[in-house]
Amino acid sequence: MKKVVIINDASFARGGATGLSLVQARSLAARGIETVFVAADGDPNEDLAALGVRLYNAGSDPLMKAPAHVAATRGLFNSDVRDLLAKVIEAEDGPETVYHTHSWSKTLTPAAFAPLQRVAPRVFIHAHDFFLACPNGGFMDYQLMRPCTRQPLSVECLRTHCDKRSYAQKLWRVSRQMVLKKTLPRRAPWGGILLIHPGMADPLAAAGYPRKQLITLRNPATALSPDRIPAERNGRLLFLGRVEAEKGVEDLIAAAAKAGVPLTIAGEGPLREPLAARHPEVRFTGWLDRDGMLDEARQARALVMPSRYPEPFGLVAAEASLSGLPVIVSDSALLGPEIADGGLGWQCNTFDPDAFAALLAKVAAMPDAQIADISRRGASGAARLCSSPDEWIDAMLDLYARATQAANAA
Repeated sequence: MKKVVIINDASFARGGATGLSLVQARSLAARGIETVFVAADGDPNEDLAALGVRLYNAGSDPLMKAPAHVAATRGLFNSDVRDLLAKVIEAEDGPETVYHTHSWSKTLTPAAFAPLQRVAPRVFIHAHDFFLACPNGGFMDYQLMRPCTRQPLSVECLRTHCDKRSYAQKLWRVSRQMVLKKTLPRRAPWGGILLIHPGMADPLAAAGYPRKQLITLRNPATALSPDRIPAERNGRLLFLGRVEAEKGVEDLIAAAAKAGVPLTIAGEGPLREPLAARHPEVRFTGWLDRDGMLDEARQARALVMPSRYPEPFGLVAAEASLSGLPVIVSDSALLGPEIADGGLGWQCNTFDPDAFAALLAKVAAMPDAQIADISRRGASGAARLCSSPDEWIDAMLDLYARATQAANAA
């Protein structure tokens, strides 16, 4: 292909999906591929522009920052985004042009897919979460703080208040899903829907997406440490991530206290201050840059990712394992079976406080030689939990080439 148009909610990293879209843009530009970056926000990323990436911005605020009455309407269908993408396609399209959509739920809205239908065979849609199928994006009942197995948009789904905020918000999200079904027709000939883990395929297929369009492309990850961390020498457990209820931080704190294991919580979020005030025995670091995360990882015996929802990937788990840290994850995490079966760590029902505490105590008391074996296995990268950054881009380019060849032969 000669040109890639990347489409994303934002121009600056505010989350994992945006970060990956920026990595993609930089990597493609570094390989000499003509790259265009389209975002819904208003501030062009000058760092990308300096690399030769062509920028288009719709000038919209994220829905969370918009007045309620504006978010309620524009959040269903952002006509500014539709108009901008129609303009981009008119200016940039050609037989060797590929379109790649990342995050869309915060500002782009389902409107992004309406103009893309006309070039569907050359459009790839990255499923970083479950918003393509589930109204709240996580197959999670946030009121019960449990994973949800209801069929999206079924009668049972519609009558269930599962949203973080209110049932009215749930119904608004259902309305957005209905708009999405029109702008992103399940049976349109899209180039592919890219899954960050193969475990995402069944829920998306159940929502009506053809399995032949569901393609696994594992996220890229690199070790936090250039050398294996000798986890067997350490005693602390480490949590890295956003400090909020669905991440299972409270479950972890309770289990660590019951097991008598020292714990570090590294990250920022709405629960950090209240939890730090209630639990002086836990070390809270706040937000850390990558060097700060490495410092904490070097003091850890294991990383714990106790998410209450079906975490599709878990970048910190992959990075920690590559660095030599054994990993403990909830059994709702899609990486859980691979971590357990690959001898990289353990999965656990983190909703069971006794079982969770028993596992933490077991890891703390495990002979250092066994921890070292797990550490070396993870640092070897043999389990292939993730791809390398170069492998990630190579796989994309291969998909793009096949899509353009097929589209041009049709």
